Amino acid sequence: MADDTRDKLKAKAALLPTTPGVYRFIGRGGEVIYVGKAKNLRRRVASYFIDRADLHPKVRVMVGRAVDLEHIVVATEADALLLENNMIKSLRPRYNILLKDDKTYPWIAVRNEPFPRVVSTRRMERDGSQYFGPYASVHMQKTVLELIRSVYQLRTCSLCLSPEAIAKGRYSVCLEYHIGNCKGPCVGLQSPGDYAEQIDQVKAVLRGDLRATRADLTRRMQEAASQMKFELAQSFKHKLDVLEDYHSKSVIVSSTLSDLDVFGLVVDDDAAYCNFTRIVSGAVVNSFTVELKLGMEQTEADILTYAVGRIAERVEGGLSREAIVPALPARELYPDIRFSVPQRGEKLKLLEFAIKSARIYRLEKLRNMEIKDPARHSERIVARLQKDLRLPAPPRHIECFDNSNLQGTHPVASCVVFRDGKPSRKEYRHFNIKTVVGPDDFASMREIIGRRYSRLVAEGAELPDLIVVDGGKGQLSSAYTVLTELGLEQRIPIIGLAKRIEEVFYPHDPEPYYLDRNSESLRVIMHLRDEAHRFGITFHRKKRSLAFIRSELEAIPGLGPVSVAKLLRRFRTVSGIKKASADELAAVIGAHRAAEVLKFYAEERPDSEKA
Repeated sequence: MADDTRDKLKAKAALLPTTPGVYRFIGRGGEVIYVGKAKNLRRRVASYFIDRADLHPKVRVMVGRAVDLEHIVVATEADALLLENNMIKSLRPRYNILLKDDKTYPWIAVRNEPFPRVVSTRRMERDGSQYFGPYASVHMQKTVLELIRSVYQLRTCSLCLSPEAIAKGRYSVCLEYHIGNCKGPCVGLQSPGDYAEQIDQVKAVLRGDLRATRADLTRRMQEAASQMKFELAQSFKHKLDVLEDYHSKSVIVSSTLSDLDVFGLVVDDDAAYCNFTRIVSGAVVNSFTVELKLGMEQTEADILTYAVGRIAERVEGGLSREAIVPALPARELYPDIRFSVPQRGEKLKLLEFAIKSARIYRLEKLRNMEIKDPARHSERIVARLQKDLRLPAPPRHIECFDNSNLQGTHPVASCVVFRDGKPSRKEYRHFNIKTVVGPDDFASMREIIGRRYSRLVAEGAELPDLIVVDGGKGQLSSAYTVLTELGLEQRIPIIGLAKRIEEVFYPHDPEPYYLDRNSESLRVIMHLRDEAHRFGITFHRKKRSLAFIRSELEAIPGLGPVSVAKLLRRFRTVSGIKKASADELAAVIGAHRAAEVLKFYAEERPDSEKA
């Protein structure tokens, strides 16, 4: 049984995204036993299941006791670090000690002492000091410390400034006092109350509340500018820029929010995914997503009402008094909770974070299905296409057409084939446009559609379930006219996809149809169109290049189309022909023509090369 669980977790780790995030190992009782952060989730979690001699015994035991694995995707590694820290403090996992590898990360400490110092540390001690962090880099930590010391006049010495020691007159002011970086509390020149007021402002900065500091720096900058002290004003401007850079827009920690819950909802055809994110003292401390099976027609509010109840059963201690939601659930079922739908600000960002987490969970679940059960995944894609495109039958066989030319020269077309939502490259086809002169996309579309389906009808071959034309109403109308002439307009549905804003057009419908930008159906149709374009443009470039080579070779005196064809068949490229010896060329086109080729390319070379 243990081996089966390990294999299941190993397979789950192999399907994780390669983005930054936080992972959690779950124990047999449903409790979180370990929280970790990663720059690359898949690589980091997979490393736990590699048999290595240097793997710590504690890690082996932890992995052996895990029965499930959860993860949360975040935007940056710094966000992952903050989220990991918050979750460890909140969940207290058995195999974490305060913060995994806590000595690795720098902190800023406000010491518990008279006239507290603000210092850098990598060790958290239970001495009553307040610790802020961890910081993702030493550079950022030093930047914050420099910012604080440039704005506030705090002591940096390690003296014991107890009232008794100051009263005895044991100290004297140092250089920091004389250059204006300290107000001299060691000799009684600064009161404890005045110093404490500065420390309170410093703590606010370290928590992320920069309003007082920003206002102070702005005032100093404006005063310096009004006094024509532009270099000083620029230094304050630089500190404001550093302050804004420090005050990142991460949704992992907020200085203005307190305790609340966030519900993000994503609804699919037969299932809904609801993400629950808990905020405590402005920090994300927990996040997970549940899947809900849908019944009959339900509104978003109905689904959310059910989801809140499901999640409330799982959350220890119940839900918070305030909740952010995308739609208002039935209030009578949760009278003690104040629900709100935010329109702007940090609450909206938190809601977007929860919705994104639910969407990622859904996409990963579908990706897992595609890997583990590709047949079921294909059935779902085809069914989705049929519903979204309003087709009479499942589009298992789709063909897409595109034209390619350069100012009407070397016109070609391409046909790509998808089966069950995936490319069937062996069935791709190129077309040389034969009857159209000049850059006429509509006429080119009529030619290739006519040639393709008149041949399939004549041969009794399988017809597609859907035709996609790369273009708008003009290309679609041209293709539909040909299908009508062949008597296929009722047998094969056809649509056009315009590039500008991915509009879908139907025959006889002047108004475009818009698919959801995030829908799988639109992604499949766009993939078809992009494949047709890629396949066609590659053929066009190859044909244009070959025509250029032929024209160059035919410019050689004595060489006609037959000789050119022989040379290209033997040497493949102009470069290969240039490198060939006289004997090699003579063996293909004869000695006289070989001499003409050598003479032609010898005259092309600069004098330095001839020498």
